[in-house]
Amino acid sequence: MTVKWVRGGPDLLVILDRENGPLGIQIQNQLRAAIRDQRLAAGERLPSTRHLAEVLGVSRGTVVDVYEQLVAEGYVDSAVGSGTRVAVISSTVAPAPPAPSAVPVPASSSRLLEVDFEYGIPDLGTVPLVDWSWAMSEATRTLPTAQLGDEDLAGSRHLREVVTAYHRRARSGSAAADDAVIVSGFRQGLTFALATLAQHGIHRIGLEDPGPREHDLIARRAGLDAVPIPVDNQGLDVDRLRESGARAVLLTPAHQCPTGVALGPSRRRDLVAWADQVDGVILEDDYDAEFRYDRQPVGSLQGLNSTRVIALGSVSKTLAPAMRLGWVLAPPQFIGSIIEEKRLSSRGAPGLDQEALALLMETGRFDRHLRRVREMYRARRDVLAVEVELAFGPGRLRGLAAGCHAMLHLPDGSSERAVVATAATMGVRVSPLSDYRIPTAGPGKQPLPYPPALVLGFGNIDEYQIRRGIRALAIAVSRSALR
Repeated sequence: MTVKWVRGGPDLLVILDRENGPLGIQIQNQLRAAIRDQRLAAGERLPSTRHLAEVLGVSRGTVVDVYEQLVAEGYVDSAVGSGTRVAVISSTVAPAPPAPSAVPVPASSSRLLEVDFEYGIPDLGTVPLVDWSWAMSEATRTLPTAQLGDEDLAGSRHLREVVTAYHRRARSGSAAADDAVIVSGFRQGLTFALATLAQHGIHRIGLEDPGPREHDLIARRAGLDAVPIPVDNQGLDVDRLRESGARAVLLTPAHQCPTGVALGPSRRRDLVAWADQVDGVILEDDYDAEFRYDRQPVGSLQGLNSTRVIALGSVSKTLAPAMRLGWVLAPPQFIGSIIEEKRLSSRGAPGLDQEALALLMETGRFDRHLRRVREMYRARRDVLAVEVELAFGPGRLRGLAAGCHAMLHLPDGSSERAVVATAATMGVRVSPLSDYRIPTAGPGKQPLPYPPALVLGFGNIDEYQIRRGIRALAIAVSRSALR
């Protein structure tokens, strides 16, 4: 890509040997080589003669002579008002390196993608970029100079105070700023937390099944033995957790991923009792609890027992994944180890971004954004429910009371993979439930059976696309049944 410079042109590496021949000839030779090797691309502007002369410590006349020689040879063009630029000289420039070979695209996915039911992506068109720009500008204007150095290892004190206040207010939590560590998103926070558990003698963790498969990969990378725990219509099966021998569990209690169920009240009490009985730890993935429609908010487990729960949150679902900001709220006995994990592996999230998020949240702009998108997601959820009932009949959708995704149960005997492949030929992408199954520990063992289903994310598609996608899925189910 040609770089466009405002003034003066780019810096350019030219190394002169002042004891080995005329300097002008050396500059010419190095510029020619840079053009031939395409380190300077066709159309790219060269430094101004004044700037290059100052950088190299030579007279401006020397550089003017060099440019005139390169113009005469056809390597560069010079025009009043646009400076000196590399000419298009395909006969003298080495051919561009071959483009990476394209990954073969299966015939089933060759059609242009029209509807993407991707899970976990919010509406990227509604990200409050004007508010974020204001917050970044305000952070740049007001942040004390002293805070432009290395931050507190736990992260911005300001953001930790704001995040924990928000968690107490909106999620019924009980954490204070000293219980929080700011991280670069959920995955980083989970990695630090799991490493900390291993240091404290916890080596087996229970994971929801079905659930995010990446949780299994991250746990095993941290050296933990991960075991799947079944999920039913009341959430994670605590009795099966007891039987597993695990001393830690990672779950999504407010809106289970991917089934969408909320952890029932008795299960919540049983889970906390289990943690006390085994001296265990509950890791709470609080990923989309802000989006609820037909039921009262479900409070954070961290507020139910702050000594046994590590709560992990981020703004990836509420704002955008690109923000890369999250937090870990942990009991005091784990905070030091989590901070040490962060110190050894990361310099943390950018300080100005942390300050901007704190300003966004404490000025009410964050809450205002959530209220707006919550109503938008509710409308999409309603359209999804209507279209699924028309296409598949009643009772096929699960997890509609909250969040930005739902689970569509397919007719008995359906092949998830066949439906997904057929839908792709119609420009619709959707994930099978099998992508969320956690492998059972031990050779030859298989996860417990689960009815065929698809996971439908509706955060980043509009109502028209929802209608289009569900009708295509109905056709895909019919066609795959005929195979």
